[in-house]
Amino acid sequence: NAEIVGVSFAIEPGEAAYVPLGHDYMGAPEQLDRDEVLNQLKPLLEDPGLAKVGQNLKYDKNVLANHGITLEGIAEDTMLESYVLNSVATRHDMDSLAMYYLGEKTISFESIAGKGAKQLTFNQIELEKAAPYAAEDADITLRLHQTLRPKLKETGKLASVYEDIDLPLVPVLSRMEQRGTLISASTLRKHSQELAERMAELEKEAHDVAGETFNLGSTKQLQAIFYDKMGLPVVKKTPKGAPSTAEPVLQELAHEYELPRLILEHRSLSKLKSTYTDTLPELIHHRTGRVHTSYHQAVTATGRLSSSEPNLQNIPIRSEQGRRIRQAFIAPEGYKLVAADYSQIELRIMAHLSGDKGLLKAFEKGEDIHKATASEVFGVSLEEVSSDQRRSAKAINFGLIYGMSAFGLSRQLDVERRLAQQYIDRYFERYPGVLQYMDNIRKQAHDDGFVETLFGRRLYLPEINARNKQLQQAAERTAINAPMQGTAADIIKRAMVDVENWLLKEHADEARMTMQVHDELILEVKESALDKIRSGLEQRMSAAAELDVPLLVEAGAGDNWDEAH
Repeated sequence: NAEIVGVSFAIEPGEAAYVPLGHDYMGAPEQLDRDEVLNQLKPLLEDPGLAKVGQNLKYDKNVLANHGITLEGIAEDTMLESYVLNSVATRHDMDSLAMYYLGEKTISFESIAGKGAKQLTFNQIELEKAAPYAAEDADITLRLHQTLRPKLKETGKLASVYEDIDLPLVPVLSRMEQRGTLISASTLRKHSQELAERMAELEKEAHDVAGETFNLGSTKQLQAIFYDKMGLPVVKKTPKGAPSTAEPVLQELAHEYELPRLILEHRSLSKLKSTYTDTLPELIHHRTGRVHTSYHQAVTATGRLSSSEPNLQNIPIRSEQGRRIRQAFIAPEGYKLVAADYSQIELRIMAHLSGDKGLLKAFEKGEDIHKATASEVFGVSLEEVSSDQRRSAKAINFGLIYGMSAFGLSRQLDVERRLAQQYIDRYFERYPGVLQYMDNIRKQAHDDGFVETLFGRRLYLPEINARNKQLQQAAERTAINAPMQGTAADIIKRAMVDVENWLLKEHADEARMTMQVHDELILEVKESALDKIRSGLEQRMSAAAELDVPLLVEAGAGDNWDEAH
């Protein structure tokens, strides 16, 4: 929805200019005609040969698109330079970067526009205040670029991570945001109604179990019923010394007691209802009839993308309710949705990074990796592995790549700690390369203060040598997992750039990429082109990295995301 109020430039550090075009407060001076100025700038902004430097240029690209200008020649982005250089040193907004790298306090937007409900929009701000603010933005951006770019060049492989992965992704994400995705409001409304009914049932059940009516959302009332009335064990206390009713506490109590289980289910449905089924229809854009999420490239520590309004990454994957939400993401008339995702990508990366012979062999032979692990850990043949054993092996496989302890695993599998420790010991006996990798990466993290992905993206670990043991152990767990999670993120970003370029070049009128969620890409594809796009997509995603094991991609198609997924 954003419209341009003015444009600012800097070509030399310390010199910047602001061209006001749309300030319309009472008594605003006459300004140049916006359309005329943008027409003159259009050839420059659309020229791929003219290099542009900006801070978060994806946003500028989207706003310019509202005025019929396709920004090309995105050569440098200071937000991404900072993010690739050190994702955890500072936040990556301009004010934070100016302070951290240049030691300068910039004019904040609030200081000229005010706060809260009374905050002015930029068109209402007097030129005397607007010009220094806008010109400073351009000047600081140029100076940040001149400070950050040399640092990237001299640090490991960071320049190539920035140039080959993060920067080429900017126009790809911008186009995905502009395309948006189609959502069925009626499906969501129906789902909302059903959630409300189920929540009412749960509330009644909870009141029956408690023997009185109470507000399920009230911490005080829950404490009184759980601990004073029913005498449940106190698992943890709040900082003020009261018995806690936080999520992890309820999860522990829910193993043995009915009421905490009911409260948990009610909470999770309430969250789905408020976050998705009630909110998604409100996000449908009046002009396009579609929902346009925002992807964030500089938020997570490991290089993964995140998204907001709506947050696509948080839709529950395994629950029936999550499936219902995905059913509301639909294909337009004459199209199908194609969802392609990497199968067990982090475990495959672990096999590659650790070079463990057992893991490599299982993947090369195309075995079900969780079954293969179950067979090794429980000492049975592949054919004899039960579904419970496979489920346990899956928890072990994923738990260990997240640095999980025997205590964590025992809680997840609901077995004694001693038994969980036996599983872990047996796993490492069977896959000694994995243990060796974990020991090496921990040591490297302590020595260097950072770990790297396969492509050289760095994750710094400021707490790795902390005096506090808990902080240190958390940093060690991150050190083990970050190379895998970060490499998976790098791979899907490389795939997105390749897939987008291929579609634009060869199939622009047949298919378009609309969403990215975790290890999955979602496309809208014309029914007539389904087979060739699907196989081309699988090939390109598989070729996004060369590992010692095959990168397996599974693509499905359907009228909605759940069918395709």
